Amino acid sequence: MKLGIQIDEEFRGAIGEDWLCRVVEQTLSDRGVSSQAELSVSITGDENMQALNREYRGLDETTDVLSFALTEENVNEGIPAFVTPPDDLLHLGEVIISYPQARRQAGEDPVMLKKEMALLVVHGILHLLGYDHDEPDREAEMKAVENGVLSELKTGEER
Repeated sequence: MKLGIQIDEEFRGAIGEDWLCRVVEQTLSDRGVSSQAELSVSITGDENMQALNREYRGLDETTDVLSFALTEENVNEGIPAFVTPPDDLLHLGEVIISYPQARRQAGEDPVMLKKEMALLVVHGILHLLGYDHDEPDREAEMKAVENGVLSELKTGEER
């Protein structure tokens, strides 16, 4: 797997790259994605997240996670899928997470913050893999997969 991790300087001490890598690896493994995948995870602040949300979703507010998939086409807007290099990698895209928003959603408990961050990473990657929560049945499927991955992560931490 080729994983790029970008953590804004102000959050570098709060999030471990090794931990992020484990969450990504577990998610991809759970979904049967080969080790020949490439993606990036960025941890940023509310200002950057709000700017991205405004530019790409038309919502002038921060959000917790955004995913930018390289493998899908936005048919409604006539935007073709990204052209990827002719290599053996599955180019998935990028997951961007607002650390301050995750912290607000988790409250003051550091354990809850770690769980919230794991959930956001898993959720973002599932979007890259084509999962969505736009309809009740698809939302239920996505939540079930998220819970399965998070359960495996918890089990892995106990070993």
